[in-house]
Amino acid sequence: MNTATENQLDKAFAALSDPVRRAIIARLSRGSATLGELAEPFEISLQAVSRHISVLEAAGLVWRTRDAQRRPVHVDAAALGRLTSWIDRYRLEAEAKYRRLDDVLAESDAASDGRHTKKEKES
Repeated sequence: MNTATENQLDKAFAALSDPVRRAIIARLSRGSATLGELAEPFEISLQAVSRHISVLEAAGLVWRTRDAQRRPVHVDAAALGRLTSWIDRYRLEAEAKYRRLDDVLAESDAASDGRHTKKEKES
């Protein structure tokens, strides 16, 4: 992975470390919204929400457009897809390791059951 991609991932994960920003992304996943609409569920100022949007924008997770007086914010689905792909790669590696461990444990249990059966027959 190149340095630019790593920096973008760092920015995105840092941006998503805040619960308000995660809630904003969750809301935007249902459709674009204005700053005022995004601020409604929070007990923080519009200025604070605007700063959260700026952090998400700098991380490449959202973008804004202008529609007359409205400035809707949109989620960048492709950016979220890149995050998901990065996570999935490591999740799949971990799952493969756990499957191998399950196989080893199952073999060990089977061998152990075989020994117990022989001992029971000998007794």
